[in-house]
This record gives sequence, C-alpha cells and structure tokens, in this order.
Amino acid sequence: MNLSTTYNRMKNPIRLALTTLLIVVPLTSTAQIGKYRNTFSIGANAGAALSSVGFDPSVSQEQHVGLTGGLSWRYTSEKYFSTICSIAGEVNFAAIGWKEDIRDANDNPVVNTNGSVEKYSRTLNYIQIPVFAHLAWGRENNGFNFFIQAGPQIGILLSESTDRNYDSPNLDAQSGRSNTTVEQESMKVENKFDYGIAAGAGLEYANSHIGRWMLEARYYYGLGNIYGSSKRDYFSKSNIGNIVIKATWLVDLSK
Repeated sequence: MNLSTTYNRMKNPIRLALTTLLIVVPLTSTAQIGKYRNTFSIGANAGAALSSVGFDPSVSQEQHVGLTGGLSWRYTSEKYFSTICSIAGEVNFAAIGWKEDIRDANDNPVVNTNGSVEKYSRTLNYIQIPVFAHLAWGRENNGFNFFIQAGPQIGILLSESTDRNYDSPNLDAQSGRSNTTVEQESMKVENKFDYGIAAGAGLEYANSHIGRWMLEARYYYGLGNIYGSSKRDYFSKSNIGNIVIKATWLVDLSK
C-alpha cells in the first residue's frame, strides 16, 4: 500500500477527530467564565440503526436496518453566552451489521442453483458506549433548543448471526454475481472490540412536567476493523459505519 492510499484512507477519520477536538476544547477551556450549572439528568433512548461495513476489497451492500436502545445520562456544567455546555453519554444495545446487494452484470438479482434469489445479511449485536461533548442553543427549560454533539465511542461484540438462503453463492460468469468477493460470508468476526467517532444533531423539548425529549440523527465512523487488516489478511479494511435515528427521554435529578 503506498503513502498516497494510506493518507486518503486516513483523511475522513482525522477530520472527524479534529471536529471533535474543536468542540471539546472550547467546552473545557471556558468552564470557569460561563454561568455555572449543576444539572444531572438520566433517562433512556431508542431508535433505528442503518449500518454497513466498509470492506476493501469492496462488497456491494444496501443498508442493514436494526434496533438500538439503552440508558442515557447528561451533566450540564455551564451556560457560556447563549451556549448550553454539557457532557453526555449512553450505554446501548445495538443490532448492526451488513446486508449484501447481490446483483449480476446486468444489475438483476442473482438466482442461486437452488432456485432462490440470493440473500445474505450478518447481524452483529454490540454493547456501545459513546461519550459526547454536547452543545445546545435555545431554551434551556420549558421550550425548544437545537443541539450538536460529538465524541468517542467504543463497542463490544456480544454475538453475531447470519441470514442466508443458499449453501454456495452463484459465481457463474454469465448468471452469477458481478461482485465476486464472498470471503466475508464464511468468516466470523475476529476483532470483538470496536472504536470510533460519533457525531449528531437534533432538537430537544424541555418541560418541567414531562422531562426532556430529544430527537437526533447521528453518524458513527469506526476506526477499527472487524477482521484482521495485515498484509497476510484478505481484507485491508472492514470498519463499521452507521446512521442512527433515535429519541431520548431525560429527567433532571439535580439542578
């Protein structure tokens, strides 16, 4: 692998990391000159995760759809001018993975020798733990605010399952797959620990009677690989990426 290729693969993670730092540094550096807050909130979240795996060599995919949900917490430390500054985190269960888009050279579904249209998906069940720098603008209480958040996330693989309707893929030159990368279909996940960067944005509605309700869209970019990535391994890259749409409810324990 040449230096140019390595640099190009590193650009997106580096940009994400720099973005995270640009958020975290102002949050910590202004902690002593803003209006002090001491609000700790806990609650729950639930939503849907649309995921895929960035394989190299590439694997044709469509979005794998799964559920995610868990516990949420947030500590609001100050309001700096119009910015509400917090640290937030979650402990979630997430069903993510990949779903293959199996097509022939004419972009038609591939029919296996058993007569079925080939279908393959892998579900990876993770415990995911993100920690965010959370910045919001708008009404702190009894109203709406807009927020952004970003930070690191780790994941621990609990289990995996496969959904397929054939024993051997159709790789015939005429009627078979145009993308012939199939090694991943028989490989178990090798690296059970995942890590990366997550960032999102959303709206929050706060009410003293019903708590704090948030709707958020979030993107996660994995910096690790689910398979080995050395020169002797088949895949040089196999990182997880997903888009999460979720709702969160929080209640303040202290103010």
